[in-house]
Amino acid sequence: MRSSGNNTGKTIFFTRLIDFFYPLFARIMPLQVYHFLVCGTLNTLNDWVLYYLLYHYAVREQIVDLGIVAFSPHIAALIMVTPVTFTVGFLFSKYITFTGSDLRTARQVFRYGAMLSVNFVLSYLSMKLLCDVLGLWATPSKMITTVITTLTSFFVQKYYSFRKTRNETRD
Repeated sequence: MRSSGNNTGKTIFFTRLIDFFYPLFARIMPLQVYHFLVCGTLNTLNDWVLYYLLYHYAVREQIVDLGIVAFSPHIAALIMVTPVTFTVGFLFSKYITFTGSDLRTARQVFRYGAMLSVNFVLSYLSMKLLCDVLGLWATPSKMITTVITTLTSFFVQKYYSFRKTRNETRD
């Protein structure tokens, strides 16, 4: 059984649903890019809404002091939202966008995690610059940061996290 195939009813339904609109975009982009953009947009909206809610209602725009370390509210919300968007983004990538990868799931998760780690550092530095140095509000800064990190994600995922290879063993 191919590890990254669309093997659940929900995955098949979701893929068919978004593919219904693909003919509108078929002339301007390949199906894989379309899937990446749709899934990425949904995960980004999820990220922004969850970040907003965490920043304003969980963190309450206050410093989060854990005793040994304290986080500014925008960084605390960033740390809290990351596991959710990691999980959703990985599942979208594995089961919708990059279904042709023969890499083992554990290797895909590791590589996706490595990419997320780089993006997290970029996000952290961007948020510090935008909020702490330039004085921008946290939610718009998060949106700008997302655009910065998304620009590299497609190629890192396609050619590293979910690349097609003949040398890897399937799950």
